[in-house]
Parts: sequence; C-alpha cells; structure tokens
Amino acid sequence: MEDNPLKRISLKNPIHLLAVGFGSGLLHPAPGTWGSALGTLLGVILLALLGTKTFLILTVLCFVFGCYLCQKTAEDMGVHDHGAIVWDEFVGVFIVLAAIPSLSLLWILTAFILFRFFDILKPFPIRFFDKKLESGFGIMVDDVLAAIYGVAVIFLIQMWR
Repeated sequence: MEDNPLKRISLKNPIHLLAVGFGSGLLHPAPGTWGSALGTLLGVILLALLGTKTFLILTVLCFVFGCYLCQKTAEDMGVHDHGAIVWDEFVGVFIVLAAIPSLSLLWILTAFILFRFFDILKPFPIRFFDKKLESGFGIMVDDVLAAIYGVAVIFLIQMWR
C-alpha cells in the first residue's frame, strides 16, 4: 500500500471526485478553505437557481449522500477524515448560505467566514463529536454543527439590524 493516502484515490472515480470537492480539497495550503470556497461558489449558484426550499432539500440529500462518499473515500485512503475530503465543507457552507437574507456579496462572504471560523475553531460540542465519531456521519456532522453556529450568528445579526 502507498504511503501517501492521496495516491490511493482517483479523480476518475466519481465518489472520490465528489469527496475531494472536484479537486478543491487537493489544493494547498488549507484544503478545507479551498473546499469551502468552491462550495460557496456552487452553493450561491444553486441557491439562486433553485430557491431556498429546493436548495435545502438538495443540501439534506448532499448530507445523506456525503456520509457514504466521505466514509468510502476515507476507507480507500486509509485515513479517517483526511484534509482532502471536503464534501463535508460543501454541505456545511450550503447550510449557512441557506440562512442569509440575500445573495449580496457581503452576506455571501459573511456566510463563508462564519462557517470557516466555526469549522476551524470547533467550539463545544463540535470538537467532541469530531474526535468521537469515526464514520462518514462523523466526518459530516462536525461541519453541520459548525454551520449551525454560523446560522445562529446570522440570525443574531439580523435581530440586531
């Protein structure tokens, strides 16, 4: 078996391609930030095209499918939650984007920054779940929790406006 986990995946495999965010998770430094950036771009496009309700349904489906994608890719790499796996960042930033009141550049950047802040900081209970859950669900859930923190801040900002 190869020493480099990235050599154990192939971008020709659609599961791997999606799990690494169409290759964005392979960029350095900070693959999670690159994945979140591409997720933000795709999310804005999808949200504008689909509307909030359909976008939220798609986001839930992406979460469910992501549990499998991330688990399979992690198994193939031989590493739980390798930094190159960024599908979870896509779903996390989708959740925060769904909460913004408009698709203005300021709100889009706010969603991106809040998601990355909480995804990196991992306040309680995010860090607990990140360390305890080892399945594809575990890979996905810490980003969903980070997104929930971001959504809470967006709601607070809107209340104070």
